[in-house]
Amino acid sequence: MKNKLVLKNNKSKFYHKLINNEPIYNKNSINRYKKKSGKNEKSYNKNKLENLGVLKNKINSIKDCELKKSATNIVFSDGNPNAKIMIIGEGPGANEDKEGKPFVGRAGKLLDKMLGSIKLDRKNVYISNVVNFRPPMNRRPTDEEIARYLPFLNKHIEIINPKILLLLGSTALNALIGSEVVISKARGKWVNKKIGNANPEVIASFHPAFLMRQPDQKKYAWEDLKMIRKKISELKIELNG
Repeated sequence: MKNKLVLKNNKSKFYHKLINNEPIYNKNSINRYKKKSGKNEKSYNKNKLENLGVLKNKINSIKDCELKKSATNIVFSDGNPNAKIMIIGEGPGANEDKEGKPFVGRAGKLLDKMLGSIKLDRKNVYISNVVNFRPPMNRRPTDEEIARYLPFLNKHIEIINPKILLLLGSTALNALIGSEVVISKARGKWVNKKIGNANPEVIASFHPAFLMRQPDQKKYAWEDLKMIRKKISELKIELNG
């Protein structure tokens, strides 16, 4: 009789806790969305680096390309491949061609200052260009050259899989969003764009080289940068690096 009474009391307590949404066995909630284990994360990062290596080799193996013929080095990328913020410029200049990295000349120094103004740097962003070889005399890439390199650029974005994609200048904007829009009208506006398996929030702004020629436009670039900083907060992006 006593045993039955104890069992009844235990059941009453159990149902009371259940009805009142009280934890019964453990105070900690179950995490059904566990982060990748260290081993899986290392494997994922290794695959990403391998895919980037394959892509770089494919670009470097392009045949009959006037850009490649006149260039010294392929300019593939700079920054952190695991970053959630990716930046796309137009094409390499003389300094970039010499060093094999994007944005290392005067425009690159300005870009670094722009990133620093919103607490970013090359350790937590990833940078590339629409074309990966320097156009002769720093001219704009032709429509044919852009079309030829666009599949590589799309694959590059898909591999990095950024949450935010910043397009610097009209060449990057027209290549990825469309030639019917102009940078002065398109800048400062968020666009959701599916690129392969990537689905980043895309924003365009003025190219640093343009800002050096037109310093009065820096105030608009600053507005764009503040929008990026706000989006980083909204998307809860952890700045790795």
